[in-house]
Amino acid sequence: MAEYGEWNRKGATLSDVTANKEYGVGRDFIVKGIRAGKLEYREGVIWGNPYLRLLRSQLEKYIAEELGKDRLSNVKKQTELRKINKEIAKLKKKLKELQALKMEIEKQLKK
Repeated sequence: MAEYGEWNRKGATLSDVTANKEYGVGRDFIVKGIRAGKLEYREGVIWGNPYLRLLRSQLEKYIAEELGKDRLSNVKKQTELRKINKEIAKLKKKLKELQALKMEIEKQLKK
């Protein structure tokens, strides 16, 4: 099912916890897909907590089949919007810091 090297490609996999955050699907939905043979997975443990590692492409295909393409596209857009808003907030904070530094340097130059 998986393409050669897909498990090693950056961004091609995600955990069940990340799948819940990004796509709004729970562990039960994922397990249902695994049992149906639609999703490949690998088990992992971090800090003693077990998780499932999934292929993003298979999960997106499964979500589109089970919940509809509209749901998948809406969730992907919401996730992208959250990333953009987070980046904007980060840049605003950086801009504020730089403006404060600029003001401090200008004040020192006037002395």
